[in-house]
Amino acid sequence: MELTPKNIVTELDRNIIGQDNAKRAVAIALRNRYRRSKLTAAMREEIYPKNIIMKGPTGVGKTEIARRLAKLVKAPFIKVEATKFTEVGYVGRDVESMIRDLVEASIRLVKEERIATVKPRAEEMAMTKIVSILYPVVKNNYDQDKTPEEIKALIKEGIKGGRYNKLEIDIEIVEQKQPGPMMPGMEINITDIMGDFLPKRRRIKRMFVEDALRILTNEESDKLIDTENLNSEALRRAEQEGIIFIDEIDKIAGGNAGRSGPDVSREGVQRDILPIVEGCTVTTKYGPIKTDYILFIAAGAFHVSKIEDLIPELQGRFPITVELDSLTKEDFVSILTKTENSLLVQYAALLGVENVKLVFDKDAIDEIADIAVKQNETNENIGARRLQSILEQLLEDISFNATGDYPEYEVKITKAYVDEHLAKIIKNQDIKKYII
Repeated sequence: MELTPKNIVTELDRNIIGQDNAKRAVAIALRNRYRRSKLTAAMREEIYPKNIIMKGPTGVGKTEIARRLAKLVKAPFIKVEATKFTEVGYVGRDVESMIRDLVEASIRLVKEERIATVKPRAEEMAMTKIVSILYPVVKNNYDQDKTPEEIKALIKEGIKGGRYNKLEIDIEIVEQKQPGPMMPGMEINITDIMGDFLPKRRRIKRMFVEDALRILTNEESDKLIDTENLNSEALRRAEQEGIIFIDEIDKIAGGNAGRSGPDVSREGVQRDILPIVEGCTVTTKYGPIKTDYILFIAAGAFHVSKIEDLIPELQGRFPITVELDSLTKEDFVSILTKTENSLLVQYAALLGVENVKLVFDKDAIDEIADIAVKQNETNENIGARRLQSILEQLLEDISFNATGDYPEYEVKITKAYVDEHLAKIIKNQDIKKYII
């Protein structure tokens, strides 16, 4: 499927309800990357991504939009919280660490793709090793008229069929490197730097055949992968396709009257983030990476501060601002019924393991949505996360008593059931109406 802006929005609609403006903004940003890739090298150098600020309460889909967007195009993606960083000179994470985290995410992404490609061959090589270990142990279980090669072929079939899964064998494995000290300010493990120059330590370990097959397959996969090429491709993807989601950016904005204490987590952090977003080169253990073409999506509730409270230079690097809406009752109903793998589907699947068939009436779903809206109005507005809290309380008795000891039986969740099991929540809502 070609990822046109309309198609991107359609894909996002499968998991995220509403927020059309935000979906359109990220869809255009993603499509512009494709358009840029079709231009000449000279023109590509001049075109930078248009970074986005999402403004809206928690739980309305800000993070989910960015995460689903990255998953859609298999782009390296990380989420960071602006409040975790400190100004240069203070103890804490420096802002460059977000770029190193992005590179690590890119390395994992590319490695998974390469492993999937070489896995059949690696599994074959691992199986040959295990057959050699098993042959002296189990050869007498086979017809002695057969040749050693024929017996080994039968052992191999037995491994594939799971016949030897729980048989213990001794295998030689590479000892995992223990984390070493970190280089100050670099967040680079010294053990990782020296690892390529030090001989790999191996040791004998006893384990089940199924575990040995998995570990040896991973080892053989690593041998078949060109590490240098992998690192180079991962750096390229992080540079050209990476997406960094900076959450809680409103917490480092100025204008928070009444707040006291040092300013190291606010304007100082903004000024440190600025060169990263503007474009600079960051050193990582895999090599230098330019940040010029990484797409940054920032998000915050902006209840106390405003977007205008960010320093002007940083505002200028986020030219697109989209406001996300609070969720309505209709949105909650859609979240429960129209999204893929919704909470109702998840709970039905979990309890289905215990032979409980969970069925929700339409009126029950409406009542759950109504309670969620009122809870968000009378308490802290936590958006769609409110549904998790409500459903957990609603289904607590069923989850506790379901043991799988009985044949499949149906449990119908009606409006009356909801009112009965959430009576305490409903009562508290009614009382709060009269509190000034």
